[in-house]
Amino acid sequence: MWFCIRKLLFISLFIGFTFGCSRIQNSENANVFRYNESSGVLTLDPAFAKDLPHIWACSQLFNGLVSLDDKMNVVPAIAKIWETDAEGLTYTFVLRTDVYFHENTVFGNGKRAVTAEDFVFSFNRLIDPQLASPGAWIFNNVRKEDDQLAVFALNDTVLKIHLERPFPAFIGLLSMVYASVVPHEAITFFGSNFRTNPVGTGPFRFKFWKEGVRLVLRRNPDYFETWNGEKLPHLEAVSISFLIDKQMAFMEFIKGNIDFMSGIDARYKDELLNREGQLRTKYQDRIDLHRQPYMNTEYLGFFIGNSGSEPTIYQNKAFRKALNYAIDREKMLKYLRNNIGISGHGGMIPFGMPGFDSLNTNGYRFNPSLAEKIIKENSFERESVTITTTADYVDLIKFVQSQLNAVGLDASIEVLPTATLREMRAKGQINFFRASWVADYPDAENYLSLFYSRNKAPAGPNYTHFSNENFDFQYDEMMKIGNPEIRIQAYHKLDSLMMTEAPVIVLYYDEVLRFVSKRITGLGSNPTNNLDLTRVRIKTKM
Repeated sequence: MWFCIRKLLFISLFIGFTFGCSRIQNSENANVFRYNESSGVLTLDPAFAKDLPHIWACSQLFNGLVSLDDKMNVVPAIAKIWETDAEGLTYTFVLRTDVYFHENTVFGNGKRAVTAEDFVFSFNRLIDPQLASPGAWIFNNVRKEDDQLAVFALNDTVLKIHLERPFPAFIGLLSMVYASVVPHEAITFFGSNFRTNPVGTGPFRFKFWKEGVRLVLRRNPDYFETWNGEKLPHLEAVSISFLIDKQMAFMEFIKGNIDFMSGIDARYKDELLNREGQLRTKYQDRIDLHRQPYMNTEYLGFFIGNSGSEPTIYQNKAFRKALNYAIDREKMLKYLRNNIGISGHGGMIPFGMPGFDSLNTNGYRFNPSLAEKIIKENSFERESVTITTTADYVDLIKFVQSQLNAVGLDASIEVLPTATLREMRAKGQINFFRASWVADYPDAENYLSLFYSRNKAPAGPNYTHFSNENFDFQYDEMMKIGNPEIRIQAYHKLDSLMMTEAPVIVLYYDEVLRFVSKRITGLGSNPTNNLDLTRVRIKTKM
């Protein structure tokens, strides 16, 4: 009897849930944007938005002081204007007065306006050790007083932030979802359950969430942004499914049940794209392909620091240069990645990032004759080389292995679990390793910090233990430059100086591939691969 009751209850809940989803997805104008997130979502608290699945979901629900446009420019959001003092130590923001938190019973009357004091609360919450947010680091350069940030509300609309030292990239950090504003009433009321009861200011507000099945967000009627005189957003809802099987999600996309797919899995890469990386003809009437440079540099790194043992061959600059010349990056991209990506002939700063300059940076192009000459002149013939990688990149590294063997070296591959490789790399226990660097914030300084001697791992991201006094001096001077155009020139010089020493082999600069249903318009693309749905429209007729 109890089994039957439970079964009936489950069926009722399932029908109710399915009907609720269907009612939203099949509303009178079908104005719902649908995408799948195979990695799942664990929280809707922006303090824990550390990867794309969580960043995408939280970006629909929350706003910060500033945001990024599709060209990586920092633009106003809740702050309408801001200024920095001459020393680059104090930032003053003036807030909009028409921004409201999503209507919620925690406010008593349903909603309330955002004030500068809300940012003081939100930023200090982020650094609270009890919260343990992975985003607390974005305020590392902010002055602290009695364990509180030097962030002050002068009144409801003026906010001041004081830094310990100049850090020109700070304004870019404030565009991250971590820096979103949250209301203290909701945090107090929901506590740890705020993760499933988010209250923000974003273009969409929380509707319901069946974890592991579907998340639905509804249009925020009080959203503050407009476009060409129209209130945003245009969509009525966003529906996120959580199919774990990427092949199944791909089939749903092809059938038209999903509107958007980012990236491409090896299992269906050749089904969608030809060898040149173009969308195959049979899909061109249903799908648009958007390609965009991505803030990710794929590279091979050499550990060139002092490990306490005998010097290694990798500490020899001539040897590192020979390896750089030995790799045909164009061929690698064409045959292994369907030309997804841009050959890494420049430095670490990727294509699409302000500061990229492949023509004036001392990078490397495929030159096997020069590689063989360096190897012969320095008696490197048959020198043993071991490249450490993870299982996901074995095909790529096998190609590199064959290229190194072709110029007279004895290359082999070591495959490690991802966690093991990261730990050993941080401890300087791997001499030659595959790695990638996706920028945490939209400034080229993020890539150059990998070679600043004070950032040597495990204390920082300098996994190669590159150390150069001239580089460090110019890096410190660059941090004092407030003018973005002059700072970009300094980036060029630093990137070129580092590549002259060849602590890395830059393989390629990644690209974002977005496959979008033709019923969707207004979906942009950007090097951060953020998902901005505020201006998206859905065609009523296909």
